[in-house]
Amino acid sequence: MPDLLQLKVQYFAVFREQRGLGEESLASAATTPAALYAELQARHRFTLAPEMVRAAVNGAFAPLDRPLASGDTVVFIPPVAGG
Repeated sequence: MPDLLQLKVQYFAVFREQRGLGEESLASAATTPAALYAELQARHRFTLAPEMVRAAVNGAFAPLDRPLASGDTVVFIPPVAGG
């Protein structure tokens, strides 16, 4: 069994509404934001397709294939409507 990473996930906008909270700490086998989003999407039934989501890791935008490490804070950002 792979080692689990200890991650903090912050939820905003539609993710906060669908999850029902603003942040959580969790243990995950996901090694990238893409894998973490897939895990969370399955667990919490997030409705946005992965290709519509951007990620930030430790306060900076990051590619979805960026390696994660224990202690990272991950935020998934939904599309933003401009005006």
